[in-house]
Amino acid sequence: MSTLTHQNHSRGHPTFDLLFPFRRWIDQIDVGSDRLAHLICRLIPCTCPFERDISLFGKKLHIPPLCKLNPLYNEFILLRLRALSYLSDVCGEDVTKYIC
Repeated sequence: MSTLTHQNHSRGHPTFDLLFPFRRWIDQIDVGSDRLAHLICRLIPCTCPFERDISLFGKKLHIPPLCKLNPLYNEFILLRLRALSYLSDVCGEDVTKYIC
């Protein structure tokens, strides 16, 4: 199977995924130090920073979270979770400052 394809589980046919190398690279990042884990937790927010409530002319306008439009969203969230788990389980640190 090519590096740009992956198995489509719903139909069983290979599909073209241009971002597959990036997905695999992010999934293979080993969180093996507390410095790297802290950096990841600081860089990847726990909530979408784009969600807002705006008041315009007395009406409230809600802008929904747009982070899920990022095609690598799931990989980044899983990387953040691995970093939190490393800090908590391996280093024994309190990670509540990184939880929203």
